[in-house]
Amino acid sequence: MSSKEPRWTQTWLGGVRSAGVDLGYPGERLGLPQEGSGSIARWGRRIGALVIDWMICTWAIAQLLLRLNPAEAPWAPVLIFALQYVVLVGFMGQTFGHRLMGIRVAAMDGGSPRLLPVLVRTVLLCLAVPALIFDRDQRGVHDRVSNTMVVRM
Repeated sequence: MSSKEPRWTQTWLGGVRSAGVDLGYPGERLGLPQEGSGSIARWGRRIGALVIDWMICTWAIAQLLLRLNPAEAPWAPVLIFALQYVVLVGFMGQTFGHRLMGIRVAAMDGGSPRLLPVLVRTVLLCLAVPALIFDRDQRGVHDRVSNTMVVRM
């Protein structure tokens, strides 16, 4: 084995990229730019937006405005999150967290998503597990099922 050939463990431990297969950048298969406006939003921005939205729903709305005790109503923050997500993404294409992180939810044609896909996406997002399973274009199961993508603004 020459020094330029990858060891056999590198092909299955490191994935296809370490074996020399170029998959391109996230969003390339979708015809999106690699960087800048319209490119696929990376995980840092998406997680940041989710944390901001979750904090708004749990702390600001549930505890301050509605005076809900998390021990008495543990389901309330999830319902508030789902409601704000459907309303804001369904009508504006982004939540407060998305806006602060410079991203938005878009339909696959680049326009605003329709209400039914937003409802489906929200239910799957609230289940959390579908958002953790994603493809090489960084689209989670909730994105693929609802035919949406999260892009930079």
